[in-house]
Amino acid sequence: MDLQRSYDAIAAAYAERFGDELAHKPLDRALLSAFATMLGRDAPVLDAGCGPGHVTAFLSGLGLDARGLDLSPGMVDQARRRHPLLRFEVGSMLALPVADGELAGIVAFYSVIHLRPEERPRAFAEFHRALRPGGRVLIAVHVGDEVRHADEMLGGPVDLDFFFVRTDALSARLEAAGLRVDAVLERRAHVPHEIDTRRGYLLAAKPEA
Repeated sequence: MDLQRSYDAIAAAYAERFGDELAHKPLDRALLSAFATMLGRDAPVLDAGCGPGHVTAFLSGLGLDARGLDLSPGMVDQARRRHPLLRFEVGSMLALPVADGELAGIVAFYSVIHLRPEERPRAFAEFHRALRPGGRVLIAVHVGDEVRHADEMLGGPVDLDFFFVRTDALSARLEAAGLRVDAVLERRAHVPHEIDTRRGYLLAAKPEA
């Protein structure tokens, strides 16, 4: 069972459990709101690894032209069902289905945690390619050095690895891809609404030409 099939197997349960999680995450809402203000109304934004679409919907509610992308067709089905007026498609952040410079922003909340360390340069190169000059990316991760494996999640069988990453290491990877890191923030988990892991956020930009 791979990443795609794992999330397909638990898509409905995941949407039920996490589809409204932003209600319990005031800092996430604030960061997404600041991100939207930086980009400006109607700016084209991709939610990479959108899951059931709650972040996409939040960004759309802030006035952005937001659409979602996820590797799992099951998750995309859930997102379309929950947010029928928004656009969602199946795809990989390793090969974004967008033209060069098409996007003003990319959000990747807890999705790059499934990338193996050797895959991160390719993903961040794709972010750089897809962003217009001055475009921005906002990433959220679990902070640390460990790799957590799950064979079961939300009552379903999965085969998932969660790659924690230190924010300084992730900053270096983003900079190596040509993205300027403008802000780094870490926080404790909102227990009991989240798994008790330290969370990290990175805001980066593609420099103006």
